[in-house]
Amino acid sequence: MEIITVVLFSYLSGSIPFGLILTKLFSGQDVRKIGSGNIGATNVLRTGNKLLAVTTLVLDIIKGYAPVVITQQFFLEFLQLSALMAFLGHIFPIWLKFKGGKGVATYLGILFALSYGLSVLFIFTWVVVSLIFKYSSLSSMFSSLTVLAVTLFREKAVTALDPNFIFDYNIKFILFTFFILIMFTHKKNISNLINGTEQKIKL
Repeated sequence: MEIITVVLFSYLSGSIPFGLILTKLFSGQDVRKIGSGNIGATNVLRTGNKLLAVTTLVLDIIKGYAPVVITQQFFLEFLQLSALMAFLGHIFPIWLKFKGGKGVATYLGILFALSYGLSVLFIFTWVVVSLIFKYSSLSSMFSSLTVLAVTLFREKAVTALDPNFIFDYNIKFILFTFFILIMFTHKKNISNLINGTEQKIKL
């Protein structure tokens, strides 16, 4: 019964399409018909409303953070499962016929629940790469790769970032799974980057 509870509340939390809800409510637009058609904060920004984009970002982070923190407190043995289901909820939301976002903000929320140090590393890498190249997709992929690489190969570095971080096979495996899923959700962006047609961030 506990595992079913964790699966359901984690998935349902992750599946809330905040980007779509907010743009519908406050701008009357369908974010799926704008820009890349994605429901995430980067595409919400393309509506021209920065406040909606920031709000979407924050809420997408929270919907990944909240179920994992709750699971840490009450169902610790299902921590990795909770993280995975929250992430899959965003990518494959039942409310949108399983056509969701790319999962980066939700991944960041999960990362905050697992390790503040790795979250800071992700944000720092994302900002640096985005300032240099101006591509949100490239920043997201490179940041998730950086977190994975540091976790796999530089345990002392992660310990310095977050002394409370616990290394085990399951944590490394879930971070590897997230990286693969983020690459999957960005497959169109990868093609666009190769072809030189990827849209840059406009702040």
